[in-house]
Amino acid sequence: MKIFIEYDSCWRNSFLEGNNNESIPKNGRDYLGSMTNLKKEGNFKLCETSLDTIMGVLNRLIGDQRKLYQARGKKYESNYYFEDLERKISFVDNSKLTNEITFIRNMNGSADQNSFTGMIKADDPVFNSKYSQKFWGILSLEINQLCDFIVNSSEVTASIELDPLSVMNKLEIINKGNKIDINDGLNKVIDVLNKNFSGTEYIDKKNMVMPISLYCSALYLQLSRLESDYDMSTAKTRAGGISGISKRGFTKKDFMDRYTTGPKKIIWGNPFIKKEKIKGQGEVISMMTKASGQLEITIDVDRVKGQEIKNLIESAGVSSFYLGKKGLAYVSNIRL
Repeated sequence: MKIFIEYDSCWRNSFLEGNNNESIPKNGRDYLGSMTNLKKEGNFKLCETSLDTIMGVLNRLIGDQRKLYQARGKKYESNYYFEDLERKISFVDNSKLTNEITFIRNMNGSADQNSFTGMIKADDPVFNSKYSQKFWGILSLEINQLCDFIVNSSEVTASIELDPLSVMNKLEIINKGNKIDINDGLNKVIDVLNKNFSGTEYIDKKNMVMPISLYCSALYLQLSRLESDYDMSTAKTRAGGISGISKRGFTKKDFMDRYTTGPKKIIWGNPFIKKEKIKGQGEVISMMTKASGQLEITIDVDRVKGQEIKNLIESAGVSSFYLGKKGLAYVSNIRL
């Protein structure tokens, strides 16, 4: 027998960790569709029509609404209608693929990394204390002056506008700076930082260092040095760090969270898109893949068994259903 299924706009991407052939973890499957997760290798998942897809459809058509792994599982083995028929099933997927940018909802309640809410608290003590200019002035140093400060404990005389937005903008400018090749001068800097902040990796596999990690570590170094002359408690978080700034970098949302009256801005979704640079191709942009077409399912059984399957499908009365993810499908014809 043959079953013909017409379908439209079937999503051929997956946004969840794990697979459909396993029971759902207690806390659910991790969401992989955020902009941050999509940058990680292997998280942009493409899905093809497989025998599992076909078996899920057939079970749905005869009225079995269990997950496929449940129907196949030992607990339900005696009740699995297609137990002895799976090896007799084949299919042809005549599909037309299109690519488009789709905006998907992020249901995890993650915060937007680059935004904040509420009014800015420019009067925070960290910007209005006697130590403030010497502390934040680190960000106005040129790279050679920064190295001199770290190695020789030179005094900071550079000035900076003392308000959250100015400091944040300065951090963003530094964060966009190009990596620096390691030389003798930087080796001395790294040695000093390693002695003060053991466990922090500054040099990458290409023997280069990001300027932002040097500036952020220098802020922590200055925090420690200024404590001999000033009360630096107002510059610290409860955990003893600097709000939104680590030894290696900074996060805009966490930095501004302390200096605004509102909570972190929730990100409600993002376009499902991945940009990557591939050698020999340049920048490659991957988007949502959607498929429309016809599935032709063949079940190698005699006429009696074929009629039985057809009767089950007609009795279940499934008019339309999802094919894979979001695709709308229906049975257009059944031939014996």
